[in-house]
Amino acid sequence: MIFILLSSILMISVLAGWGRIMEKISGYKLFPGISGKALLGILGIGILWTSISFFTPINIVLEIPTVTLGLIYFFKDKLYEDFYRFSKKEYYLGAVLLMAILLLGSFHPFILDHFGYYVPTIEWIKEYGLIKGISNLDLTLGQMSIWHIFQAGFSNFSDPFLRMNAVLLIIYSFYSIEKKSWIHLCFLPILLLFSQSPSPDLPVIIFSLIILDEILTGNRNTLFLFAYSTFVLAIKPTMIWLPILVFLNSIVAFKPSFKKLLFGIGILCLFFLKNIWTFGYPIFPVAIGDLGVLWKPNPEVLKISSQFAVQKTYDMQYSYQEIQQFSTGDYIKKWFTLEGIKSKINSIFILSLLAFIVFTCFKRKKIITLICISIVIKSVLILFFSAQYRFFIDVFFVIFLVSFHEYFTKRKSIIVFSLFSMLIISVLSFPGLIQKYIPSFRLGNFMTGFKKEQLYKPSIYEYHKFNSFEVGNLKFNVSKDYPYNFDTPLPAISESYISDDIQAGIFPQLIDKNDIRKGFIWKRMTSDEKKEAEKAIYNIKNTDK
Repeated sequence: MIFILLSSILMISVLAGWGRIMEKISGYKLFPGISGKALLGILGIGILWTSISFFTPINIVLEIPTVTLGLIYFFKDKLYEDFYRFSKKEYYLGAVLLMAILLLGSFHPFILDHFGYYVPTIEWIKEYGLIKGISNLDLTLGQMSIWHIFQAGFSNFSDPFLRMNAVLLIIYSFYSIEKKSWIHLCFLPILLLFSQSPSPDLPVIIFSLIILDEILTGNRNTLFLFAYSTFVLAIKPTMIWLPILVFLNSIVAFKPSFKKLLFGIGILCLFFLKNIWTFGYPIFPVAIGDLGVLWKPNPEVLKISSQFAVQKTYDMQYSYQEIQQFSTGDYIKKWFTLEGIKSKINSIFILSLLAFIVFTCFKRKKIITLICISIVIKSVLILFFSAQYRFFIDVFFVIFLVSFHEYFTKRKSIIVFSLFSMLIISVLSFPGLIQKYIPSFRLGNFMTGFKKEQLYKPSIYEYHKFNSFEVGNLKFNVSKDYPYNFDTPLPAISESYISDDIQAGIFPQLIDKNDIRKGFIWKRMTSDEKKEAEKAIYNIKNTDK
């Protein structure tokens, strides 16, 4: 907790300083206050480092000047004076929020993507930057989220425990207090569950709620609102509803000039370029917009991934072959009747969406209608491609914010925050409760409870067990007795992707055997290489046994 506090003080100062730089360059403010500057700083650094990551690792060489420059502007322009504007009661409230965030942020990570996707991605960016065709090595790495590029740059000395999400929650708390928009306190308890990992889900939810709040309260800064909405899309493409909303609102309400949309369009182009560089197609993981680049993934591997996504829609409770036999009615019925908690989430999602459509018709307000259109477009796309609850969880927050924006006063919001925060703290401190009463919530099995060491530093896992293999010109490492490579030396491949490659008859190879930064392609295996690959997978599975 103490370390997260010190890291937060440093990081918020740096981000606010960079936000001030962005304001001077553009001549615009996102909105007044320390939270507005910090959020602009995240946007500026995220875009800058993403652009640089094509050419160099995002490591301490960049972190030192970035931190230094941010601190210079923070103190030179006296940005700390923004904190003096809080009242005494707001200081007390802020202290309570801060303690909850520091405590929840100090627990062990329990989201599985932390080990198989988030940390490996950050390690690649720190050591090499964006790698051309890295999806050929491990398809998951082809995502290379801008949030992880941002996190990688601060993971050397500013945030080595990867608790940037906790820092972001503190900034979000500042926003709620500064704007007197108390309904955001109701969201904090749920969002605290994302504070232990560098999950991109947290920033996109927070950024979208803030942008939505600004639109509802009449913010006319189209330049930054549209730019930030495309930045959110670049972090997680399932947030497509947000730039659609901002664009529609700007056209209907403000009729902006095309010039004010250029910054956002530039971010969108950077997003497409990043995906083409790492994945081979403009939008991960969809093989649409084939430019014929040599490093695009093997079609058979993409097919296997697509089939897996279909199975994930049904919580892996049916095989792909079984799902293919479903009638239209079966597709719908079985999605609503999955075993466990996910069927209930699916039902609540559809009911909430229908209720919001009725609410929109009843209200007959232009902005609410645009919001409804935007999330319906997003929901239809998600239901069509892969209807997993993690892809539409943000819709719940949006519907709640719009429906109750004027209902939750400061007192009501603090009560909701207090009650649900105590519940979340109890669940994480005593995970046996959720394991007993909600056994279908699998993440509960990875919660470990409170450790006294959390009082001074966040809890992390260390493993450092791996085996090394070689197929063709690629020497690689695979975690031993564990499916994920969160601390396996690079280059590392997950066992599941090795199996997929062997099934497809291909294997990743270095474009230049002497330089990993030149990237990866896939090649058909020779008979000798196939023997090497099969021997590797045999040894891995034999070891696992």
